[in-house]
Amino acid sequence: MAVERWTDGMLDGLALSVSELRNSLSELGERVDTVRDSVDGLRVTAQALLQVAAQSQRDMELIKQRQAESDARFNVLLEEVRYLSRRNNQDENV
Repeated sequence: MAVERWTDGMLDGLALSVSELRNSLSELGERVDTVRDSVDGLRVTAQALLQVAAQSQRDMELIKQRQAESDARFNVLLEEVRYLSRRNNQDENV
């Protein structure tokens, strides 16, 4: 079995490759940190939007409830006006 001996040039090449790999990993780590920060920002934004949407939903439900109450009051008043109108017509006919 032949044994290959490392030359100074081969060791320098290996050291350069390791150094480049280390730099690449460092850059990758920085990019991962940037992505992580972006994801955290998106998460905060999404939570804020969900809160706004939930508040809007509650507001819409309240508006619908108030509209239903207003409609009910209007219908009661309309029935009273109709009743009074019929009564007034009956009084005129007598």
